[in-house]
Amino acid sequence: MEQALLVKPETDQVTSIAPAVSASRKMDHSLLRSVAWNAFSDWTSQILTWISFLFVLRLLAPADFGIVGMTVVLLPLAYTSTFGIGRAVVSMPDLTKDQLAQLNTVGLMLGIGSYAIAAAIAKPAAWFFHTPKLVPVILVSSLGMLMTGAQLVSNGLMMKHLRFPALCLFNAITAVITAAITLVLAWMGWGYWALIIGGLVGGTLRNGLVLWTERPTYAIPRWRSIREPLRFGRHIVVSLLALDTYQSLDNFIAGRTLGAAALGLYGMAWTLAHVPLEKVASMVTTVISSYLVAVRDDLGAMRRYLRNLTESIALLTFPGCVGLGLVAREFVPVILGKKWEGAIGALSILSIYTAFRSIVALLPKVLVAMGNPKFVMWNDLAALVVLGAGFYIGSHWGITGIAWGWVVAYPWVVLPLYRKTFLTIGMGLREYMRSLRPALEGTIVMVVCVECTVYALSGYRSLILRLALEVAVGVVGYTGILWLRHKERMLTFIEMAKSFRRGEKC
Repeated sequence: MEQALLVKPETDQVTSIAPAVSASRKMDHSLLRSVAWNAFSDWTSQILTWISFLFVLRLLAPADFGIVGMTVVLLPLAYTSTFGIGRAVVSMPDLTKDQLAQLNTVGLMLGIGSYAIAAAIAKPAAWFFHTPKLVPVILVSSLGMLMTGAQLVSNGLMMKHLRFPALCLFNAITAVITAAITLVLAWMGWGYWALIIGGLVGGTLRNGLVLWTERPTYAIPRWRSIREPLRFGRHIVVSLLALDTYQSLDNFIAGRTLGAAALGLYGMAWTLAHVPLEKVASMVTTVISSYLVAVRDDLGAMRRYLRNLTESIALLTFPGCVGLGLVAREFVPVILGKKWEGAIGALSILSIYTAFRSIVALLPKVLVAMGNPKFVMWNDLAALVVLGAGFYIGSHWGITGIAWGWVVAYPWVVLPLYRKTFLTIGMGLREYMRSLRPALEGTIVMVVCVECTVYALSGYRSLILRLALEVAVGVVGYTGILWLRHKERMLTFIEMAKSFRRGEKC
């Protein structure tokens, strides 16, 4: 590697800045490696889990998924049982072994307390949803909180030490085991219990692997000693609680106002719409926090990470999310079966939201890394009110109306995040929009191509043929415009991938 040089004008002295450049390149390579491990383990396991899931879809009824969706009432407890301890461990580099031992004890206590609360609210929740069978569902599914609380510090330490290959392996093993158990139990006729038991066993296995790898120690908690990490964690957990609450309010309102069958259809639309987001954006968002904390004193590096990661995520998620919505009319009956056709309208609309959501997910990570978890918390609490109103109003038009609640209300939620992030790291709107330009142009061309194909094939009855042609035309249109208009940028990404495969290091 050529040594970078910096000339000081006042002395004409040449000063080497190679160590700084080398450290930056090593950090970039480490991030790419972590993302690659995450992608490899996730996508490999998903080949098996999605095959299993498609069989499960045909074995279970929408009402089975609706009953499981009613366990949304446990989401607040799922996050209060963590109290943001794992994120505090990642973000606070000066925690001592004694403080970590105290936090381990706190996590264990939180897990036990959260399960006790879940057991207490089981009957009221069943009464609220008019579903008596929800009581044992809640009692069993909330058992996972016990081990979740026990592994908080261990998981945080693995992330802090950038041990993402091991974490990715654990996630892959968990996904495969969960899919296998769910499929077998569904085939045996266990109904919604197949989903519950499969998820519980998989989650317990993952937590056990983390505890086995990073053995915890315990100490009696002392408030003065752990006040700061708990205060940091409080902001995080309130933010996550508000985030998951408003992301689940649509399911909550659908189940309460429209019933279990409608909730099952909406839940399936939500799941499908989030596949591109979860399988692409999550590759980055699950590992990026540790790297952002490492470069938080370098605003230039922070802007570079946000700009380049936004461009990369948008290039992959925009066509996936929007494209899925475009072909939903053929995709749902061909892949899932005719009994799921009621989800088509909601899926088409939710795909617009998820495309936008994929790039917004980076903003809270940046703000927390820069020491602004309190702002993220208050923004998520405000979103709870704004989006809740949108879902309730939309529910008067069924699950499609609830989906429109996301598209109409969500932009108002993220505007404060963008403003705060840009001010914090010194980024301009024009610089940010340049990173989105290739994906936006390609997506617009893709939409035009697919819609023209839909119109041309309107007389064809074969859904499989129409789906295949629409997908093919969309892929050609998207990749074609990228190659014609942004060839240099595409070559840069290709070269980056090649250098990683060769194992180049700085």
